[in-house]
Amino acid sequence: MTKSYSDFSLSFSHFKNPSAKNFDYKHQHILSLKGFEIANKEITSWDNYKPTPLHSFSDMAKDTGVTSILYKDENPRFSLKSFKALGGAYAVANLLIKKLKELGIDANSSDLISGVYKKETSKFTVCCATDGNHGRSVAWGAQQFGCNCEIYIHRNVSIGREKAIAKYGALVNRIKGNYDDSVRIAAEVAESNNYTVVSDTSYEGYTDIPKDVMQGYTVMVDEALKQMGETPTHVFLQGGVGGFPSAVVSFLVESLECPPIFIVVEPVNADCLFQSAVNGEPTAVHGELDTIMAGLACGEVSVLAWSILESYTSHFMTITDESIPKTMQLLANRETPIVAGESAVTGLAGFLIACNDSDLKSKLMINENSKILFFGTEGDTDEEMYEQLVGRSSEQVLSAP
Repeated sequence: MTKSYSDFSLSFSHFKNPSAKNFDYKHQHILSLKGFEIANKEITSWDNYKPTPLHSFSDMAKDTGVTSILYKDENPRFSLKSFKALGGAYAVANLLIKKLKELGIDANSSDLISGVYKKETSKFTVCCATDGNHGRSVAWGAQQFGCNCEIYIHRNVSIGREKAIAKYGALVNRIKGNYDDSVRIAAEVAESNNYTVVSDTSYEGYTDIPKDVMQGYTVMVDEALKQMGETPTHVFLQGGVGGFPSAVVSFLVESLECPPIFIVVEPVNADCLFQSAVNGEPTAVHGELDTIMAGLACGEVSVLAWSILESYTSHFMTITDESIPKTMQLLANRETPIVAGESAVTGLAGFLIACNDSDLKSKLMINENSKILFFGTEGDTDEEMYEQLVGRSSEQVLSAP
């Protein structure tokens, strides 16, 4: 291990999931390749759609003793700097298409973007809770497709993230509680005002729209597979409520004859997926959920996402915040610099920590034949936080000689 990775000898927790026993995908009622085809047709028709880059880290692969390391960079995704642009906005488009169909109108995303049915769509309001990126996607989608939007953020969401949502025309409300409190308040407001909740987390009685959100994410996974030209042996995934990792897992398990080993990595202070794996059932964690990995500060799992993850995810890890600035700086200082936000690098940080612990590396079956895939799920979605943690702004990073 070269010196640049030696400071990733950090504390972690690991749990091997005994329920992940076979790869015969049976959750098409939640996420499916058929659903992907529908999502892909809509999303690739949007203005300025193009696949985000997949970077190869051959130097890091050599230093960590694996065949290849590939990093899917979601910073350039539309104008939102996050993979979430694929989820919330797609769910908004789908919702409006269905609402119009109830009025006897057959429409698609292109019709909505052109404003053909603005008179009808402007009567609808979408609503959600967010740590930042999902709300930005919903607000952007509402602006793109012609409806109103109301967003609820919790007390720990930064002013920068709040402003980034508001610039798309959404009404942003800050509450006193944590993320899970904001989810409940958004649901209550929506019910009282006849709004439609567009959430990335599912719960009893609310499952259809989160399926659309997660299905949108699979477009990113398809792009990555086509760009790789080979099958990964391992995929390290950020946690959160579970929507993102379940989308990746579902697509790869259903698509590939020999799916990779999946490792979900979470902040130690917001480890609802880890605890759910340990307990063998969806488990909420409570408290401040305090972590710089802002997009992963979630205490309650998405029930739909969990049903996929418990079946096919072999390993769960938790890590501390101290690994995150190190990983962000590592990417910013590459020969081809990469801007990655606090939640984007969680999987990569988990991998580097594992590579400094021979026992964990062995348990994860990482060796010289391993091909590791990461999804860098966001860029500097909080510009001030990024500059604070990296020491330079994203503009300075990308313009470095």
